[in-house]
Amino acid sequence: MKEAIKNFNKQFEYEPEIENAERLRHFDKFIVVGLGGSHLAADLLKVWNPYLDVVVHEDYGLPAFSDKELKERLVILSSYSGNTEEALDAFNETIEKKLTCAVISTGGKLIELAKKHSRPYIAMPDTGIQPRLALGFGFKALLKLMGQDKALQEIGELAQSLKPADFEKAGRALAKRLKGFTPVVYSSSRNLPIARDWKINFNETGETPAFYNAFPELNHNEMAGFGATSKTKKLSARFCFVLLQDETDRPRIKKRMAVFKQLYKKRNFIVEAVKLTGQDIFYKIFSSLVLADWAAYYLAQEYGVEAEQAPIVEEFKKLIVK
Repeated sequence: MKEAIKNFNKQFEYEPEIENAERLRHFDKFIVVGLGGSHLAADLLKVWNPYLDVVVHEDYGLPAFSDKELKERLVILSSYSGNTEEALDAFNETIEKKLTCAVISTGGKLIELAKKHSRPYIAMPDTGIQPRLALGFGFKALLKLMGQDKALQEIGELAQSLKPADFEKAGRALAKRLKGFTPVVYSSSRNLPIARDWKINFNETGETPAFYNAFPELNHNEMAGFGATSKTKKLSARFCFVLLQDETDRPRIKKRMAVFKQLYKKRNFIVEAVKLTGQDIFYKIFSSLVLADWAAYYLAQEYGVEAEQAPIVEEFKKLIVK
């Protein structure tokens, strides 16, 4: 896993190719069906372009849209392994409803179905890494299917500009400070997909409970649970907070984060401020996620757990097929 993080920027050299491209027409609206690491890239699309009309569906079947609305959208089925049952179920529904769909995967049953039904698909490289570490491949594949050629060119520059090794020291130091605590990652609403990726990294790589939320919503409810009264202090004592701060956040969001930090430190909570840096939006997104990768990796080292596999998830998958 350490080498996968160090070489993450090389994923942006990848040039995705669409098979059965003649069956793909232009769309301005999209549905991306994916679970686990297979929908992370789609979530991040909204950080890059908040105006992009993309619905991320993390469930069986398709969203509860009218047939007319479904026909106006390209349905993209994303499954890193190609065997995710929810994505396979959604693919079958697109065939039944005669919708336009495309597939992103490294192989498995989903690619087989795309070939069988002559549907467009992108076969990503199967490098043996975990789906959550293949964000570069997945992001470029989505941009390709969506016809975002300019963005494809811009994100390709990360192959040279993003240096994952530069973030290792900071990630390791952050892991040491987080050891023994349950991380809660907070961001602005726009950057919530980044916060979610941080949380997922702590869950899957660090094998620790972790949670996430966004300003200003959390100020209206969640923070009440950390008032740290004498009777509830023990319940909240082992939480720590990671604030993802973005210079482009609204001034009132910045104010909320500053006051939040003040209040929580007054109550002896650990609050770590992590700045999202870089003039380029793609660099800002992926440099933060590389830092999250390192922090989660070294948190796993601190706890002496396997960073790459998620044993309880694999056990669950085996049980539900019985």
